[in-house]
Amino acid sequence: MRHGPERPLLLALKGADDQLKEKIFKNMSQRASEMLKDDLEAKGPVRISEVEGAQKEILQIARKLAESGAIALGGR
Repeated sequence: MRHGPERPLLLALKGADDQLKEKIFKNMSQRASEMLKDDLEAKGPVRISEVEGAQKEILQIARKLAESGAIALGGR
């Protein structure tokens, strides 16, 4: 397994439902999504606290990007 910027995403996706995973994969290059899928399959069980921590980290990054105008977040 690779260690780098994809690590929080990998951990966050361990606790995500299949619909969200597919949405993420569709927004990646085919090669990157295949590598991430392989890593998800190879990664054994992880503690829920690790998954939740990674999900919070991803959310913080998304909020910073939205605040800077780099992305637009949908929602309420």
